[in-house]
Formats: sequence, structure tokens, C-alpha cells
Amino acid sequence: MKNYFEKLELARNYIMNKLPGTPEIGMVLGSGLGDLAGEIRNPIEFDYTDIPEFPVSTVKGHAGKLIYGELSGRTVLAMKGRFHYYEGYDMQTAVFGIRIMKFLGINNVIITNAAGGINENFSEGCLMLISDHIGFISPSPLRGANIEEFGPRFPDMSEIYSKKHIGTAEVCAEEIGLSIEKGVYCFAQGPQYETPAEIRAMRIMGADAVGMSTVPEAVAANHAGMNVLGISCITNMAAGMLDKPLSHAEVMETTERVRKRFMQYIKTIIAKLEV
Repeated sequence: MKNYFEKLELARNYIMNKLPGTPEIGMVLGSGLGDLAGEIRNPIEFDYTDIPEFPVSTVKGHAGKLIYGELSGRTVLAMKGRFHYYEGYDMQTAVFGIRIMKFLGINNVIITNAAGGINENFSEGCLMLISDHIGFISPSPLRGANIEEFGPRFPDMSEIYSKKHIGTAEVCAEEIGLSIEKGVYCFAQGPQYETPAEIRAMRIMGADAVGMSTVPEAVAANHAGMNVLGISCITNMAAGMLDKPLSHAEVMETTERVRKRFMQYIKTIIAKLEV
């Protein structure tokens, strides 16, 4: 039976042999945000099912494609669809794509997600730059034998989200006249939405938004020495904040409404990101 590192090597070698060069920037496109992949020029596409040992996305809005090409004058590798802990995957599988990116030589990654707003000053459809996260309530993707090829046994997590990249993203927002928020993202295991009591507890801990992804990927990327920029699309206000039930349909409706604005923002950031 192949071990985890051997599986990573098989997937990396399959992808690397079909690429003309090393991508400058990796991207993980969250729920309903996959349309940005359609903006990539001269694409080389891989179905997840065709890549040896690569996991498969099972959630609506996650197409399950890896796409290489040019965006805003940079070479990128985008995951159109990610892997969640709630799908039944273990944490090491959830971060498989991030580790493949590092294995391919990518040192800068943009991770996006759809999230519920906890900060009462937020509104549905706003974009939030992730300044930090709360993830200790979940299993760690670094649990188990350490993979020395990626990073140390006990990595520092003082700056998971690159201050330099956040600064670039803030400048880009100003240039295109986009009002953005900045805050702390809290990971929830899912797939159920959080209870009002859980949301109140997260707010007390200092969370501004909550979602079911990103944190494992960001931890694995930081462990591997990658520079991370995290962006949340606040698709709904979290449980108990508005007098209505939560639904995935609402998440998809909001992402569709802000899609063009989000795509313009990411493309502007990619053009200016220092790699």
C-alpha cells in the first residue's frame, strides 16, 4: 500500500509532466466562485479523477478541476473545487491539493471561501481579507508523522496570512473602488451550520466570520513555507443573527450576485502580487 508521500509524488509527477513551467501563484476557489477559472487563458485542465491518487470533490459548486494557465499576466494553477473534512476526508486528504502546489514549486497561494458573517457590522455579499483564524477546535492537518520535505514538526503560526499580501490586496481594493472588510475566520467542522449559541461563543473568541474550509489548507501552506492570502465572501449572516434559516442555496445565490466584483478583485490582486 502506498504511503501518503508516495501518493503526493505520483500526483505531482503526473501534473508536472504535462505543464510547460512552474506556476507563479496557486489558487483555491471556494463555493460558487469557480467561474474565475474560466478567465484563465491558454488553459491546461486536469479532471481530479484523472490525476493519480488525487481526491475528488463531492459538493455542489465544486467542479473538481485543476487548471493551469495565464491570468492577469501571471501563470497560475487553480483548484476549481476543494476537499472538506465534512465530506468524510481526513485532514491530510483535505490539504492534498495545497501540498501538490508546494511540490510543484508554488510559494504563493490565494485561498477563497464562502463564509457566514459573525461581525455585526458585516453585510451579505461583502468580501473579507483574512487576517488570522481560529482553528484549534478541529483536528490538525499536521497530525501524525511530520513530512520533513514540507516543514518542521512544530511550525510557528504567528503569521499564517501574509501581511505583505494583505497590504497588496488592500491597495488593490482601493484602486478599483471596492470596500472590503478584514477579520478573523473561524473553522467549523460541518456539514451542519452552527447553532446560535456556537456563533455567540465564536464572537466572544474574536471571530468575524465562520466557514468549513480554508484553515486546514492555510495551516498546511504555512507549514510548507508558502505565503497565503485568504479571502472570504460573506454569503450570509450566521445563525441567530437574522430571523431566517440558513441554506446552501442562499450561499450560491449570494456568490452569484457578487461574482463579477469578486473576479475583478482577484484578477487585480494577481497582477500586483509580489511572488
